[in-house]
Amino acid sequence: MLGIDPTKIAFFAEVLVSGLLSGVLYALVALGFVLIFKASGVFNFAQGAMVLVAGLALVRAFGWLEASMPFWLALPLAIIFAGAVMTGIAWAVERFVLRKLVNQTALTLFMATIGISFVLEGLGQQIFGAQVYKLDLGLPRDNLFALESLFDGGILLNKLDLWSAVLAAVLVAALVIFFQKTRMGRALRAVADDHSAAQSVGIPLTRVWFVVWTVAGLVAIAAASIWGSKVGVQFSLVFVSLKALPVIILGGLTSIPGAIVGGLLIGAGEKLAEVYLGPSVGGGIEQWFAYVVALVVLLVRPQGLFGDRIIERI
Repeated sequence: MLGIDPTKIAFFAEVLVSGLLSGVLYALVALGFVLIFKASGVFNFAQGAMVLVAGLALVRAFGWLEASMPFWLALPLAIIFAGAVMTGIAWAVERFVLRKLVNQTALTLFMATIGISFVLEGLGQQIFGAQVYKLDLGLPRDNLFALESLFDGGILLNKLDLWSAVLAAVLVAALVIFFQKTRMGRALRAVADDHSAAQSVGIPLTRVWFVVWTVAGLVAIAAASIWGSKVGVQFSLVFVSLKALPVIILGGLTSIPGAIVGGLLIGAGEKLAEVYLGPSVGGGIEQWFAYVVALVVLLVRPQGLFGDRIIERI
C-alpha cells in the first residue's frame, strides 16, 4: 500500500489509540472544571483536590464494606457513600464560601477555590489517611488485540482504558442533556451569563451553585474511580488537575464536548510526539507537550476550539 510498511502503520495506530484512551482520562478531570465554570463562571482550582477526596472516600468505604459483605453490594454502597461526601462538600462550599462572595469578581472567587483546595487536601488525608491505596472495582485490566483483520498481530489495547472511554461517553451525553434539556440546566447557564440578572428573574443563586458543585463532585468520583484503578488512590491525584488545564484551554472553558475533544487531542498528541520526536531531543516531550499546545492556543484562539467568544462592549 503506497510502499508503506504495514508494521509501521500498525505501530502508529497502536500509539494513536493509546494516546486517545489516555486523553479520555484527562477529559474526565477537565469535565469538572468545565461544569463549574460553565454554570457559575468560577474557575475551580480545587477540582484536583475533589478528585483526591472522592477517591479516598470511595476506596476507604469500599475496603470497610467489602470486609463484611459481598462485592456486588459493597461497591454500590461505597459509591453512595462517596457521593454523600461530595454532596456534603458542595453544601459546605456553597454555605460557607460562595454565599459570602455573591457578585464578587472572578479573581476573588478563583482565590477562594485555591483555599478550598488546600482545605480539602488536608481534611481528606486527615480523615482517610495519606498512604497509597489500591482500588479494584472489578473492571477488567487484561489486554486484548483489536483489528487483527487489518493489521498483522492486531493493535494492543487495555480493557480498563476502553471502559474509561465508555464511561466518559456516557457522562458527556448525560451532561449535555442536563444542560440543554432540563430547567435546572438552563438556570445554570443563565447564572453563568450574569449573576445579578439571574437573581432578578427569580433564579436562586445559592441553590444553583450547590447543584453544580454536587454534579462536579459526582464527576470527580468517576475520574477518581478510573485514575485510582490505574495508579492507586494517592496524593498525586491532586496534580492530575494540572494536566487537565491544557485540555480545557484547548477545548474551551465553556464546552463539555470541548473537554472531551481537547483531552483526546492532548492525549494523542503527546504520545505521538514522545514516540516520534522524543528520540531526537532526548525524550521527555510527553511531560511538557500539552503546555506548549496550550500556550499556542492562548496566543491564537484564547477561547479554545469550542469555547464561546467573549465580546466586551464599551
